[in-house]
Amino acid sequence: MGCCQTSIPESLSNFTTYFSKSFNNSRVASFNPCSYAFVADQDWFHFNKSTLSRDFGTDNNYLVPVVLDWAMRNRSSCRDAEAHPDTYACRSSNTTNGDGYRCMCSQGYTGNPYLVGGCQDIDECILRQQYPCFGDCSNLPGGYQCTCPHGTHGNATKDNCTDDSSKFPLPAGLAIGFSVIVVILVALLACVTVRTQKTKHKRERDLFFRKNGGLKLYEEILSKKVDTVQVFTEEELQRATDNFDDERVIGCGGYGMVYRGILDDHRIVAIKRSKKVDERQKDEFINEIIVLSQINHRHIVRLLGCCLELDVPMLVYEYISNGSLFDVLHPEHHASPLPLQARLTIAEQAAEALAYLHSATNRSIIHGDVKPHNILLDNDLSAKVSDFGTSQLVPMDEDDFMMFVQGTFGVVLLELITGKKAIYADDAWEKRSLTTSFLVMMKEQRLRDILDDRMVGEGGEQLLGEVAVIAKECLSVKGEERPSMKEVAERLHSLRRFRRQPREEYDLGEIELVKAEDTRRCTETDTSGYHILDSSTLLNNVDAGR
Repeated sequence: MGCCQTSIPESLSNFTTYFSKSFNNSRVASFNPCSYAFVADQDWFHFNKSTLSRDFGTDNNYLVPVVLDWAMRNRSSCRDAEAHPDTYACRSSNTTNGDGYRCMCSQGYTGNPYLVGGCQDIDECILRQQYPCFGDCSNLPGGYQCTCPHGTHGNATKDNCTDDSSKFPLPAGLAIGFSVIVVILVALLACVTVRTQKTKHKRERDLFFRKNGGLKLYEEILSKKVDTVQVFTEEELQRATDNFDDERVIGCGGYGMVYRGILDDHRIVAIKRSKKVDERQKDEFINEIIVLSQINHRHIVRLLGCCLELDVPMLVYEYISNGSLFDVLHPEHHASPLPLQARLTIAEQAAEALAYLHSATNRSIIHGDVKPHNILLDNDLSAKVSDFGTSQLVPMDEDDFMMFVQGTFGVVLLELITGKKAIYADDAWEKRSLTTSFLVMMKEQRLRDILDDRMVGEGGEQLLGEVAVIAKECLSVKGEERPSMKEVAERLHSLRRFRRQPREEYDLGEIELVKAEDTRRCTETDTSGYHILDSSTLLNNVDAGR
């Protein structure tokens, strides 16, 4: 009929197994009409099919291992048992009580503790293998004594004794002692030097912390005006980056390096370690940290914290895993192109983020350096605007607000619909400005010649024309003619959802061509998307009109 198995609880005094009279398996298992029960070590028995066919009754060679843990159970503890000498089981005078109620001979004695006088002293001097002695051995009750003979020295229980004549002579002993003293003094001097350096380094860190506005930041944190920014120590960021190992570098630029780091709480972050900082901007550094740390938008890279213990502060951002829009649009190796719908979604999300910076915070933030390098993509290809290296904080009612945002987002739209870089090589391998080429072709009504053939192949020529109109408006040199980022986001949203018909013609009129920015190498342009705060280059980037 089968089998069953159960565990035996602790502290049982007996265990009985029986079968019901009505139990009869002769009609079930003809090959084994008998039933068996046995006690076995639970780690030994594992049921298998052969168990059902084994005849335990006739197999005398079948042995079952059993582990029994026993004790005298008539009393609950040794103290209770000792209080009743008539039933106390430990009879020898040289006994000790273990856990539960069991008898054993004291250390140095052997025999039967349940018999009177059953524990006898061990002569350790005879049993040299168990009780080593390389000198003079003397047996003692319950132990033994091992000493070196006269004229020798050493530990006779561990090794042979050494003749006293082999000791160092006095001059040698003095020389060794002097050497030891010198070593100790050098070690103490080294410890003092290290401690002094640590104290000096701590003073420097405290000085930099105050100089970089750390006290003001702490005041803001304590007053709950800031509760999203964390102040990291230099040691924490060193651990996170394996002491800023080159293998952790994910971006480089003229302002410094960006490292992929893993914090003590296992969060993956991007750590910006800049090379220099504008001394004129240090007074505003903490103010910008405070403002940027309060930005909370799903399409903007969050600033998590900073380290102020160095001459040049470090910033810690959330880590975005899928690289930048530039990497996807212009891969080094052949790859499938980004679909048109995905490009429109990224453009809309980036526009929403910029609109938020311009109008949704209590102090407007102008990015000033919007480009594909600074639009990061997560695993779902959702856009994350980053790099506030040229950001500028301005009041909401500033009249010339629009003058600061010339052209930058327009060039991003151009790269999305043309698949070309801001500075690209034409068929003759001559470098061209994408902005200049686009405006010329718009004016000559030859937009089709510069559009990305792959996007046109998706049936998006009309849609691309509408995006081109938005890009042209964003590139206008006159601030009042450029649409707000909120309007751009709304128009891109409508295009993405409804695919409106394009305008039949594009009348640009007289437009001043915008000067294109020269390309830079990695050592000059930060390609990571995480930038240090430094607004000194704002006007240069605005004039460049990317």
